[in-house]
Amino acid sequence: MKLYSRNQLITISVTAAVAAAAVTAFIFMKLDANPGQQKDKTIQESAQKNTADDKLQVKMSFPEQSSETQQALSVSDNGSYTQDEIQNINVYERCAESVVNINTQVTGVNWFLEPVVQDGGSGSGSIIDKRGYIVTNVHVIENATKIYVSLSDGTQYEAQVVGQDEESDLAVIKFTPPAGTVLKTIQFGDSDRLKVGQKVIAIGNPFGLDRTMTTGIVSGLGRPVKNSNNRIIRNMIQTDAAINPGNSGGPLLDTSGQMIGINTMIVSSSGSSAGVGFAIPAETAVRVVADLLKYGHVNRGTIQMSIVQLNSAIVQYAGLDITSGVLVSEIVKGGDADTAGIRGGSQPARYGSTTIYLGGDIVTRIDDIKVASYADYFSALEDKRPGDTVTLSVHRNGRDRTVKVILAAQTAANQ
Repeated sequence: MKLYSRNQLITISVTAAVAAAAVTAFIFMKLDANPGQQKDKTIQESAQKNTADDKLQVKMSFPEQSSETQQALSVSDNGSYTQDEIQNINVYERCAESVVNINTQVTGVNWFLEPVVQDGGSGSGSIIDKRGYIVTNVHVIENATKIYVSLSDGTQYEAQVVGQDEESDLAVIKFTPPAGTVLKTIQFGDSDRLKVGQKVIAIGNPFGLDRTMTTGIVSGLGRPVKNSNNRIIRNMIQTDAAINPGNSGGPLLDTSGQMIGINTMIVSSSGSSAGVGFAIPAETAVRVVADLLKYGHVNRGTIQMSIVQLNSAIVQYAGLDITSGVLVSEIVKGGDADTAGIRGGSQPARYGSTTIYLGGDIVTRIDDIKVASYADYFSALEDKRPGDTVTLSVHRNGRDRTVKVILAAQTAANQ
C-alpha cells in the first residue's frame, strides 16, 4: 500500500473538492437550461393551439354565406342599402317620372246663379304613350270642364278626354308635349300571374304630395267591388299598400316596374288608408284602354232590352213569387233578346216618373254570375264582346229556364 505524507493528503483533498464542485456546478447549469427550453416549447404549443381555436371560432361565428347573401352584404357594406331597398329605389327611379298629378276644374254656380269655374278633384295618372296618352280613373276627371296634368319636372299642361268607361272606372286623357320632349312611359304587366303575398308598389299623389311611393303585398285577388257609381268591378286586386285620396288613377307596380293594376279605391271608415285598397287589374285595363283609343268607348256586347231592378214595392204590386233579379220591361223588336225568345212585359205601370211594363221575364243569372241588381247585370256583361254567346237564367210564370243570347253591339243610344 502506498503511503502519502500529510501535505500530499491535503493537496489531494483540495483537488477532489474543487473537482466535485466543478462537476456539481456543471450539472446544475444543465438542469437550469433544460426547464427553460421545455417552458418555451410549452408556450409555443399553447400559442399554436390558441391560434387554431381562434380560427375555429371565427368560422363558427361567420359561416360560409350563399352567393345571394354575400351579394346583399356586399351591397349593404358599399352603399348601406339592402336588396329590398335597392329594388324599391330602382322601381321608383324607373317609374316615378311616368306618374302625373291630375287636377280638374268644374263649373258651378254662385249666389246669383251665374256659372263660375271652381276647383274640382285631384288624382294620379300613368303615361302609357310618348305622344301624351294617360290612363286614369273616370272618377278623377268626372264632371271636369278643364283637366290639367303636372309632370315630374313641374311643367303643367291642359289635357282632353279621349274616352271613358264607367263600367270599369277607366279613362284615357291626352296632352300634347312640346316638340323634342321625350316622355317616360309605364308598361302594362301581366295581372293574371299575380299571387297573394306578392310584393307590389304604389306611386301616386296622395293629399297632393307628388309622386309618393308606398309598398305592400297582394292581399287578395278576384274581388268584386262596387264603385261610387254603383257599378260592380270584378276581379279587383286587393292590396295593403297604402292608398289614400289622390292615389286614384296611379299605377300599382310589380318589382320589375310593370303596371299590374290601376289604383282605384279604398275601403275605410275614416276616408284614409286602412290597409284595404283596390286596383283594377292590368288585364281589364289593357282591353278597355285599347277600345278607348280606337273607338272612344268600349266596344262591349249588350242585350237589346230595358230592365228594371226588383224591389219590395214591385214584387208586392205585381204579386211575384221571386224577390231578387232584374225584370225585363221591354225588348227591341227583332233584336238579340227577341231572337233568343226573351219575353218583355205587357202590363204598363207607373214607376216614379217613368212607365214600366210588368209580366216579363226576370233575369236571375248570366253565365255563372248571379244577377240580383243592376250592378250585377252590367258587371256580368262588362268583358263581353259583340257576337259572344251568354246563357241567361230567367224566371217565367213561376218556373226557371235558360236562354242563350248572342250579344249585339252597343249603339250610341245604349252606351
